[in-house]
Amino acid sequence: MTKHAVSAASRRQGRRVLSFTVLTFAVLSCWISPAAQAAEPGKDAATANLPRILVLATGGTIAGQADPRATGAYKSGQITGEQLMQSVPGLDKLAKVNAEQISSIGSQDMNDKVWFALARRIQDAFDKNEVDGVIVTHGTDTLEETAFFLDNVVRGDKPVVIVGSMRPATAVSADGPGNLYEAVQVAADPRSRGRGVMAVLNDKIQGARSVTKTNTTSVETFNSPNDGPIGYVDTAGGIRFMAQAPGPKRTTYQLPAGEQLPRVEIVYSHANMDFVPIEDAISHGAKGIVLAGVGDGNTSKQALEALEAAAKKGIMVVRSTRVRSGFVTRNVEVDDDKNGFVVSEDLNPQKARVLTQLLIAGGVTAPAELQRAFTATW
Repeated sequence: MTKHAVSAASRRQGRRVLSFTVLTFAVLSCWISPAAQAAEPGKDAATANLPRILVLATGGTIAGQADPRATGAYKSGQITGEQLMQSVPGLDKLAKVNAEQISSIGSQDMNDKVWFALARRIQDAFDKNEVDGVIVTHGTDTLEETAFFLDNVVRGDKPVVIVGSMRPATAVSADGPGNLYEAVQVAADPRSRGRGVMAVLNDKIQGARSVTKTNTTSVETFNSPNDGPIGYVDTAGGIRFMAQAPGPKRTTYQLPAGEQLPRVEIVYSHANMDFVPIEDAISHGAKGIVLAGVGDGNTSKQALEALEAAAKKGIMVVRSTRVRSGFVTRNVEVDDDKNGFVVSEDLNPQKARVLTQLLIAGGVTAPAELQRAFTATW
């Protein structure tokens, strides 16, 4: 046999060996694959047992992207809720997460239409048992107002967690991913039931009634000045609630038939204040006025006289305070009984406005009834 003949024979033999190897691998694959597939149902079953979490995205800094106009500048609401979820590793181990986009706005533009859409979608998901918990991604500027609104209109004991960030998604040290991960932890935890709407940011769990933004730029901005956080959460240590869930939720308020709440204005008290801001609010159709008063919800003599005249016209007048913490008390510096005023208890002006809107929308207009409602919310 020549050298070329031997070489050709060797090549043919090599091809036969390769063909046999490929065929053997194919046969083995067919034989192994059922076993591998048999393991998949277990994996699917584990996934099926995870809590079902619905994420409703509204925009905000947490969905922001850098803007070239200045260092640190950004545009809110540029990233979708789905993209936000995909950017956080490990969520699939915590829950089955589904995201829906409600709006793509900065929270300075939050409005009744978005509030109503959120409330109705959450209630529908709870009523149909679609989910075990809901997360709302939100800008931080009005996060506390949305949380308080939802806390007063959503029925049921399943958790609603509102989350945001102080730095945009494109920032070098963005706080959004960590906040989102912890929000899913809280929403998926059975111990979160019966606690109403909660805000989860910077490792803290805060109640909707008390939480407020206290710093313009720091990630350590959300606090509850009057009663502190209701719990803490971190990726390593898990969730630590500071008390048992309070039990069945208090009475909630019905949304009005339209897409808008009654007009209620906040009037900010200051030195040398007169009646003009109050009369201006009345002239623009305000059904209620919340005073962001000095100290214990007080204001100048001229302003008080204007508020008393407004109350006599049937306009709801609620005294709150511009001071960060403390309760506004009845009949101490101001004769509330005589003037027909309501005090906000511990609610800051922006939350007092929300509750006043809901009460007026529900036909509650007598000062004594409003006062009972304010007192009953804590």
